[in-house]
Amino acid sequence: MNHPASKLHKRLPVVYTAHSKDTFFMRQFICKFVLLEKYVPINPFMSFEYFLLDSVDRDTIRQGNNSYVHVSDEIWVFGIISDGVIEEIKLAKKLKKAVKFFSLKKNLASIKPLSFEKLEYEDDVVERTEDILKEL
Repeated sequence: MNHPASKLHKRLPVVYTAHSKDTFFMRQFICKFVLLEKYVPINPFMSFEYFLLDSVDRDTIRQGNNSYVHVSDEIWVFGIISDGVIEEIKLAKKLKKAVKFFSLKKNLASIKPLSFEKLEYEDDVVERTEDILKEL
């Protein structure tokens, strides 16, 4: 018997998908997009759902997210940028990981590469990261 997985040993690059909790509902579309690009997504909202319904301290979830950044080959940022996403970008930069940006609205077709000039931030974002992001 020959299972299809027996021929699929090539390692695909792993991408951490960073996005705001406000786009939680798009988590499956984001994963589909990454897979269609021939990368493997690590999406924290697929692993931990919505902060595990707050049944675990959020800092534990954040530490898990940061650990995912460590093991990923690249970081892809989707949609509007939150404070948490900024911290993930900073960590990725510190680890010398590639960071790419994509638009995100309410469907798969809305996901497109995004230039630095078109980045959007949540209203309550305390720190804008123009200087950090320009170096990427």
